[in-house]
Amino acid sequence: MADFTPSQSDPELLVHERTYHAFSVFVRWSIVGVAVALAVLTLWFATPAGFVGGAIAGIVLGVAGYFAVIRHERRQPLDLWTEGR
Repeated sequence: MADFTPSQSDPELLVHERTYHAFSVFVRWSIVGVAVALAVLTLWFATPAGFVGGAIAGIVLGVAGYFAVIRHERRQPLDLWTEGR
């Protein structure tokens, strides 16, 4: 069995960490985008709120999603060996 000891300077491991981080950011933005689109389209076409109501709700939901989902990721360090990660 191969002996694997990860090090912080391993280039393949650093590339993997960056790729995982980019994928995580993409998924978070996608979740917020789908939620906003769903809310706007539902309010626009399925309720009397119309376009203006849907646009206002979409803006509010987008801002709330940014602070709840996306901004949270910026506070976490990318380095996996940092204490508290």
